Amino acid sequence: MEETKTKAADKQSLKIVFETDEGPSEWYVIDETRISGCNYILVADAPDGDAECMILKDTAAPEDKESIYEEIEDENELKIVAAMFEESLSDTSIVD
Repeated sequence: MEETKTKAADKQSLKIVFETDEGPSEWYVIDETRISGCNYILVADAPDGDAECMILKDTAAPEDKESIYEEIEDENELKIVAAMFEESLSDTSIVD
């Protein structure tokens, strides 16, 4: 995963590139949180406005130097983390 900082809508956004089977995929980190020792990020395909978004969980071991982000498979965990992001981003709505 490659990380770059980019200016977007007069604010600093972190753009990350995920390596997928289809090739590189660029996403913007909108927010991040830590719950019960696990790190989560909310990423979107655009830095602002309507965008496709995903909530990802860092599954890397604590001693790993790089993060490994994966989609959350557990529905209850996803609902809890989505609620946390909606609360921290009061002007943002996360829908299925």
